[in-house]
Amino acid sequence: MTDSSFQDDVLTELGDDRLQEIAGLLGTDASGAQELVGSSVAELSGELRQAAAEPASADEVRAAVDEVASAEPPLQGVATFGGLAAGGLMAGVLAKLARPAASAVAKRTGLPPATVNRAVDILVPVVVAALTKRAASMKGGGSGLGDLLGGGTKK
Repeated sequence: MTDSSFQDDVLTELGDDRLQEIAGLLGTDASGAQELVGSSVAELSGELRQAAAEPASADEVRAAVDEVASAEPPLQGVATFGGLAAGGLMAGVLAKLARPAASAVAKRTGLPPATVNRAVDILVPVVVAALTKRAASMKGGGSGLGDLLGGGTKK
């Protein structure tokens, strides 16, 4: 699996309505919103991998991955209702990483940081839903962070 397939999973989970919401927020079309989602997901994935490699946060990330891997798959569209019951630890970890990820995306794209922050905030529960679905589809196989995000973990 590659990061782009994880990005595709997030876009699928996001749905057209939320994608249009992000497009409206950015003042762009669906294609522009997809680009921002792709950049944001890549940045969040990188931040998550980096946090997993840091001694100070590795245990928290591992516990969040374990929680996602053991959770039941979310109901279809649950992410559109503002969160997931099973998103606990992972949602918290991603929320901590959202600001640095949004800042990096804002710098790279030239978009206003506040706007990118709002878009990334919309994405956090969607990313948790996509991770949970991926973990559920891997039952019996590996479900470490690298497996969930696609590719190996950064060490």
